[in-house]
Order: sequence, then structure tokens, then C-alpha cells
Amino acid sequence: MSRKRFRPLTASTTAPYLAGVVAGAVCLCLATVPASAADTAPVVSRGVTIPAFYNPPAYLPSANGALVRTEPMKLGLSIPGLDGRPMPGTATRLMYKSTDSSGQPVAVTGTYIEPSAAWKQSGPRPLVAMASGTMGQGDQCAPSFALENPLTLTGDTVSVGYEALAAYRILATGAAVVLTDYVGLGATDRLHTYVNRLDQGHAVLDAARAARSVPGASVTAASPTGLYGYSQGGGAAASAAELQSSYAPEVPLAGTYAGAPPADLTSTMKGIDGSALAGALAWSVSGFAQADPDVRAVVENSISDAGKAALKDASTMCVGDALFGYGFTKSTKWTKDGRSLSDVIAAEPRAQAALDKQRIGTLKPTGPVRVATGLHDDIVPHAQARQLAVDWCRKGGSVTYDALVLPNLGDKILTNHLVPLLTDQGDAISWLTDRLAGKPATGNCWSMPVQP
Repeated sequence: MSRKRFRPLTASTTAPYLAGVVAGAVCLCLATVPASAADTAPVVSRGVTIPAFYNPPAYLPSANGALVRTEPMKLGLSIPGLDGRPMPGTATRLMYKSTDSSGQPVAVTGTYIEPSAAWKQSGPRPLVAMASGTMGQGDQCAPSFALENPLTLTGDTVSVGYEALAAYRILATGAAVVLTDYVGLGATDRLHTYVNRLDQGHAVLDAARAARSVPGASVTAASPTGLYGYSQGGGAAASAAELQSSYAPEVPLAGTYAGAPPADLTSTMKGIDGSALAGALAWSVSGFAQADPDVRAVVENSISDAGKAALKDASTMCVGDALFGYGFTKSTKWTKDGRSLSDVIAAEPRAQAALDKQRIGTLKPTGPVRVATGLHDDIVPHAQARQLAVDWCRKGGSVTYDALVLPNLGDKILTNHLVPLLTDQGDAISWLTDRLAGKPATGNCWSMPVQP
């Protein structure tokens, strides 16, 4: 294969597994069988050969979070410690079983990092399940791949492993880290379902489950678990906090940081349309067209040939590629009648209903949550992130809301979205570390009426 297969908008989205769920003991055995020749066929995405590890097998374990395979992984940024162990930790690449938004089994990849630093607080070593910010839709953009290759720069693709900074700061506290690649990002069997609420929330929670079984891992079922994410990752962490009570009640969730969460995709689509990150609009539309027949029908009927070509092209891009290839593009160029994609979806009740199902904030989150959003964020709009905090407060959630007041650093050029990622990172990790250490959180729902 020259690159990951892009599924046409009219194709079936049925997962390519030959059997859905088989008895747990049998599946766990099957998961250890070497992949077939078909499974190891190389996938090349924009000139980058994806390791065979990322090719899912035909059969998966029955249990969510069950490991399919693991292998040692070298971190791209690592130094020898005084005791001979690498700093900041020892990494393991993993593939585990999850369940997608249609209820089908799906293989997800990621990375577990056992920290070199000791956990100096009371209790067992905690675990932080990290949800990556936007990396792209091509398999070469996978967060685990980026931890191993901090900079992927070829004539065809540009990917930067920027999440390493947050991961390493968390590891320095003594907490272990597991980072998910999400559904279809890295794993070569399907398109990445960008910002799909259920796919992402399940992938995060199942990564926490999988971490306990990684060979050599010191975390156990008793380890307090935190969720951490910004931007796409903020939405994924927020979704996981909502889904934990029904999907993974045994995961001992101690706290969740959701930075700049895209909780309302209708609003977020308008924010990214015509921005430097306009390519992300193509990723979301392609992902939802793959997963939802109502969206797929609208897209098939409304997208022009030029638009379909753009969606196909973007489907193998990383953030860097999208900035260069589709930065500041307006979606009116991709539709047959010149309407924006948000207007097209809004005019079709079934498609809008499908998008509304992605809304985060309709369920009470488990445990304390911290929502942070830049006041001038115009990519993932501030108002809808604030509304998430309001919605959770109304449902009785323990919410700490922080509006990050920074200068307006330029419209639609990503600065108002990216700078809060860095300026708030220390406070976010400190807040989460306190939750992992068992310190109570003091929410500020009472202040929401006067909060910006």
C-alpha cells in the first residue's frame, strides 16, 4: 500500500474484523498469535513507512482495555539517569482493544511510560491517561509515533511531538503516563475519527485499563487515575470523565484536566473554518462521514469534486501539512452551492442531530474537573468551553473553571489557542497532581455568574 486507505464517502464503514466478540479466554490467546502476512503488509503515509506493529489483527480480545501486543519503545528525547535508567522513563508501545461509537471492537495504539522518578506522595504510584491535542489524520502523525520521532520532516509531511513537554512534566512528579493514539490514528485499518466523543472517551479510558497489564508497569487497579488533555485532548478527557461511570466504573478517577475542550462541535466548526487550522475541518467531516450514515449522506450530496479531493488529501496530513496546504481555506470552496460546511449541516436535521450527539456537557463528570480556556481563543471558541463548565456545574459536578486572560495575539492564526496551552500547563499539572495525591478540590461553580 502506498498510504493508508482513504474510504470513499459512499463506502461501508463496517470494521474489518472477521468476528466481533468471542469468548474472553480464547481471544486473549488469539491476541498473542503473530499477525498474518496480510496484517504485516507495509503502509506508507506521505513517504513515512508505518511500522507493522500498527497493523491490527483480524481478531481482538473481548475485554475493553485488554492488551493485543506490546513492544519496547525508545523515546526520542531521553537521557541516561545516574542509576542507569533512562530519564524521564521507560516506554512501551502498546495496542489494546476498545469499542467504537457504533459498538464495534476496535484496535487502538498508544504508549505507556514508566517514570524514573519516584512517587513521593502517599499511596500507590498514580497513572495519568493523556489525551493528545490535534496531531492530524495520517498514521505518521500518531502521538506514540511522535514520542519516538519528535520531529518528522520529509518532503511530504511535517509532524512535531509537542505533547512530550506535558508528558515529561507529569513523569517528573512520579506519576506514570499512558498516551492514547485514538481510534484510527496510528492503527492502519481505518480513518482517524477526529473529535468523535465516544471513540475518544473510550480510547482514553481503555488506555488506563491497558496500562495496568503492561509488562514491568508499577501501576495497578488501585492506582489513582487522572485524565489530562488540551484542545482535541481536552474534549477527549472531558468525554472520558463523563463516560467513566457507565463505561469504566472500575477506573479510580481522581481528577480531570480539560483545557480548551471542543465541547460544542457546531461552534468549533465555525471557529476553525477559514483559520490557520482549516484542515481540521476536513478531518472532522471525513471522520464523521465514515462513522455516521446521516452525515455521510449529506456530505456525499453537498461536497463538490474539489471538496472531495481536499478531504482525501487532508486525510493523510499532519498539522504541519494542513497549515501549509489548507491554512485559511474557507469551506465554501468545498461545497457545490458555496455554502459553508456548518451551514450545510445545519440545513439537514438528521446531520445536525448527529453532530448534536457529540455535545459534551450532557452528563455529570466523575470526580473533580478543571476546565481552562483562553478568553481570546477563536479556534476552539472560549464561549462554548465556558458553557461546558456551566453545564457541568448545573449537573452538580465539582468544577474548577479558569478563564485565561491573555492579550489578543492575532485572529485565526492559532496563537490565541496555542499560547494558553503553554502558560497554563504548570498550573494544570499541579492541580492534577494534587488530586492524585488525594487532596480535595475546591470548585468555583458559585463564581460562574461573574466569570468571563
